[in-house]
Amino acid sequence: MSRRIDIELTSQAGDGSWTWRAAGARQPKGTVEAALVPPGEAVGGVLRADVEIGLEGIEILSLASAKPARSPEKTEGRIEVKGTPRRAPDVSVILAPGSNKRRRDRDDDDGDRGDRGDRRGGGNRRGPGGEGRREESGGDRPPRGAGGPRRPGARRPGEGDGRPARGERPVAPTSTVHRNAMLAALRPEQIPVAEQLLRGGLQAVRQAIEAQNTSNKATGKPPVAADALLAMADELLPVVRLADWKDRATVAQTTGKDYRLRELRAVVAASRTVNLDEEGRAMAKALQESLDQRTTALREEWLARITNALNDGRVQQAVEASIRPPEPGTRCPAELAVRLAAAAGEAMTADLTPEDWMRLLDAVVASPVRRTVKPTGIPDDEVAKQAARNAAGAVPALAKLLGLRIPPPPPRRVNTERRFSPTGG
Repeated sequence: MSRRIDIELTSQAGDGSWTWRAAGARQPKGTVEAALVPPGEAVGGVLRADVEIGLEGIEILSLASAKPARSPEKTEGRIEVKGTPRRAPDVSVILAPGSNKRRRDRDDDDGDRGDRGDRRGGGNRRGPGGEGRREESGGDRPPRGAGGPRRPGARRPGEGDGRPARGERPVAPTSTVHRNAMLAALRPEQIPVAEQLLRGGLQAVRQAIEAQNTSNKATGKPPVAADALLAMADELLPVVRLADWKDRATVAQTTGKDYRLRELRAVVAASRTVNLDEEGRAMAKALQESLDQRTTALREEWLARITNALNDGRVQQAVEASIRPPEPGTRCPAELAVRLAAAAGEAMTADLTPEDWMRLLDAVVASPVRRTVKPTGIPDDEVAKQAARNAAGAVPALAKLLGLRIPPPPPRRVNTERRFSPTGG
């Protein structure tokens, strides 16, 4: 498929052909036959070119004089419109059937609708004092998310620790400095291959070759040299990967602490799969130090949260905090783990209400100290006892309280997923 760009003539060879480059840029560049250049053109002239971009380079199909820029002072032939212009809305919103937006608007306008119902003579549907239908029917349901059981360690609405809502999260910054510099240093025939490598690695190059050959076959052109292009791609792949990684590392360095820890960890891990130069090794070292500092700070904060909860006698909060380590492989120190298990066992007494006891049991089952917790007792409640029977495999001390045989520990989980090395192929 052809496209149109503006080119600038840079020089004329002895055989009459011209060299060119993209207007206002260093790349792309190439040569064009003298027969395609309009007469009277000189070095520095800007022309409008119809080009076809393929994996073998850019082919100029035709050239024409670029249209002169319209002067803002030239106002001949314009029709002056008098009066105040009416501006239409910039955005039109069409709500789908069953949209929550309508439901929210309906809830917000309930007060006004109740007043309209009185004026129409239809009676006050909301009842005296403005109570809604839910109170008239005897339903005392609390607001959504206000109460009820929840998973151990889960946050209630409004407990997001200052995290922005989904629609308010800032857009992650990007950088193309190193990729642009890499492309500018390549030969013209290498640029299309490098661009495909940036899009999807060697697989993208193979797909582009297949698409190019399909298009050439339909137009009667010979197929492209696939072997030569793949060899070129293999040669360019390390350079392209390094430039792409440097751009990601630059964003991580400039963003600082606002950069997501998961993405920082991915950038540091990717540095081990790239052939780094001296600049890249310095960037990788700085990012590794930043990652170590942030993970250490998160681990200390996590341990402090557990310790403070134990010091204050908030055993439930301490056990729930132990469920959410900053990293999957982070473990509690042995001394703190022994203290946490002892506090949880002492708190699980038969004097607790069945609801509180089972809530603490759920947290203990999900905690890393579940097999060392020794509950003091079980409430005299059939539901609590059944919950204890179900959890006896995770908390072996419950089996002794129930008079059951202590079950064996669960088998170790083995990850059977195939692992692939991160390559561009």
